[in-house]
Amino acid sequence: MDDINQHRRSGFQAVIKQFLKERLDARLDKLPEDDSRRQSLIAQFEPETWIADAARRVGQIQAATHILKAVHPDARGTNFYLSPDSLPSHAEVGSHALGDDFAGDVVGNAAALDVYKFLRQTCDGKTLLDAVLAGDADLKAAFSEDSAQAQTWMESFAGLVQARGGVATHTRAKQVYWLVGRDPCNDGDFHLLAPLYASSLAHALHSAINEDRFGDAAKAARQARRDKQDHPTGYSDYPQLLVQKLGGTKPQNVSQLNSERGGVNYLLASLPPVWKSGDLREPWRVDSVFAIFGARIPVRAAVRELKRFLKADPPETMATRNYRDELVDGIIDELVSYAGELQEGLTPGWSADALCRLPKEECLWLDIGRSKQDEGFRSEWLWFDWPLEIGKRFGNWLNGALGKNLPLGDIEQRQWRRELLTDPLWALQLDQGKRNINKVTKAAGEEA
Repeated sequence: MDDINQHRRSGFQAVIKQFLKERLDARLDKLPEDDSRRQSLIAQFEPETWIADAARRVGQIQAATHILKAVHPDARGTNFYLSPDSLPSHAEVGSHALGDDFAGDVVGNAAALDVYKFLRQTCDGKTLLDAVLAGDADLKAAFSEDSAQAQTWMESFAGLVQARGGVATHTRAKQVYWLVGRDPCNDGDFHLLAPLYASSLAHALHSAINEDRFGDAAKAARQARRDKQDHPTGYSDYPQLLVQKLGGTKPQNVSQLNSERGGVNYLLASLPPVWKSGDLREPWRVDSVFAIFGARIPVRAAVRELKRFLKADPPETMATRNYRDELVDGIIDELVSYAGELQEGLTPGWSADALCRLPKEECLWLDIGRSKQDEGFRSEWLWFDWPLEIGKRFGNWLNGALGKNLPLGDIEQRQWRRELLTDPLWALQLDQGKRNINKVTKAAGEEA
């Protein structure tokens, strides 16, 4: 014990006790004061007892930065935990560019995720997991006075970032033959690659894109451009941005970070952008914005493919449902993108013009900037009954766009409506709008 820094050891112990206390208190709050299970529960959360159990359960999960299940949900193979500083540096963007500030992912049994949360607790700017991997003697002493027992626990927790078993791929994993020699006719000049999903990099990309699209700084820069005013920073746009959803209705089955993103995985356009002039006009003299939206080239193409697919009368299988949902999701993504263009590209208050014939719910949806000057408009927006009406209008429009030769009715209309109202990008756009309007409401109240 002579080599132990008692101050650091006490710091680690305090972090551990606080973590366990919060989890214990949450469990005890659900039990009556006279419940006989309380003492047993308290005993389970004694530090050494809980740590011993956590060291046993840590084998049910694995920390990773590169995962396999995102490639195919039924793939069984190796996941890797590779810190960015352990990767070779090169000019192209990759996981090596993340630096020290990166989010590690977790795969495995969701019931054991509390162990990962435990190891993510910080002391002196370092997580318990970092300390475990560094073989920190002070953390080891904080775990137990029994040095051998503490060492066993340290080794168990360190196994969180280690590949399990031998390195293996799977028949449902992607595999690519990569030419490393000079002769493409010689099989020996190829390497067989098994690419994994760079989960930590995808999470950083998702956070950066969301900030660029919906962050306050980006919105202020766009507003300055519309007002033809100087601004200290610019803003970023992502033409032809696509969203891939991983895990379906259970994104947690892929990984922890995927669950935090709601399964949303951004795909950047792999072709050079074809820039078009920003000739965005107010949707005046039309009874519904869907008339303009449906005429957009990507929307027409997506509706045409959905119509072709449904007319083929595909079998009622999971593959059919997945492809149909994929097509509808693409149309919804276009709708959210178009709404964002109108919300951010037009002068706020355009819907109050006499030339605007849009129904009230579409005005509330598309002219959110009007809420800054129009208190009545702001109150109607916050009443928040209009998104359901937009969902109904979307369902009716899509039924009509698919034509009269398909047996579509109320059931399909409700399905299209439900898919829009539960779409994460749609929900994110609404949530951002609500936060902005609440700020305006608060500011108006303070001025009054």
